[in-house]
Amino acid sequence: MERNLFWPRVGVSRRRPALPRGALLGLAVPLGLLALWQAVTVLGLFEPSQLPGPADVLAAAAELAARGELPVHLLASLRRVLLGFALGGGLAVAVGATVGLSRRAETLLGPTLQGLRAIPSLAWVPLLVLWMGVDEGPKVTLVAIGAFFPVLTSLVAGIRQIDRKLVEVAVAYGLDGAGLAREVLLPAALPALLTGLRIGLAQSWLFLVAAELIGASRGLGFLLVDGQNTGRADIILLSIVLLALVGKATDALLHQAERRLLRWSDTYAG
Repeated sequence: MERNLFWPRVGVSRRRPALPRGALLGLAVPLGLLALWQAVTVLGLFEPSQLPGPADVLAAAAELAARGELPVHLLASLRRVLLGFALGGGLAVAVGATVGLSRRAETLLGPTLQGLRAIPSLAWVPLLVLWMGVDEGPKVTLVAIGAFFPVLTSLVAGIRQIDRKLVEVAVAYGLDGAGLAREVLLPAALPALLTGLRIGLAQSWLFLVAAELIGASRGLGFLLVDGQNTGRADIILLSIVLLALVGKATDALLHQAERRLLRWSDTYAG
């Protein structure tokens, strides 16, 4: 059997090239929101202590950067997210492949996984602190929990939605067991897996703020809470903006990897 009967031809792409204006078009809404923010502050609809203007937020960023604190907070949060995402996503791929490929494993693990998924993120905090203290361990673990379930759910759904006829053809060619999973099922589930990874990465940033409530002395979540405690609305807004920007940047990198891995797919592009 030729290997490329079931593996996609990764060297061929039928996607239309992205529009040159696409990047500029994507900036329209953020620039509009920035203009609205500036207009609201100029008109005095909020007190500066409630909603400082963009210039005040930039000044706060410059202040933190001049003291050498801003890169420390950024790198601390980025490290926690990437490490937690790698641990949670990697474990989810292993568990998801097991559950998706085996009805017996789904029957055994499914109810427990569904129950764990329903637990709110903050509910884990006291237990993680009790087990691991207040160092990096509980923070990274909480981020990993946030990444785990979206990746798991997407991978299992992707495997279970594979066309039965594709599997029947593979079996007719003599594939079964591990060969069937390696050559047909897992490649066919790759789009769902990559979507789950992107959702899991977004969840990692959401769980980061909860994680940095655990005795943190640096990080964007800590900066957010510190701004609240000191009444610095400019620091609060700066933390929110940085979370959005860094989260978008990491998602863009993963999206580029997704496009390269799925460049063989001939799907509707809008």
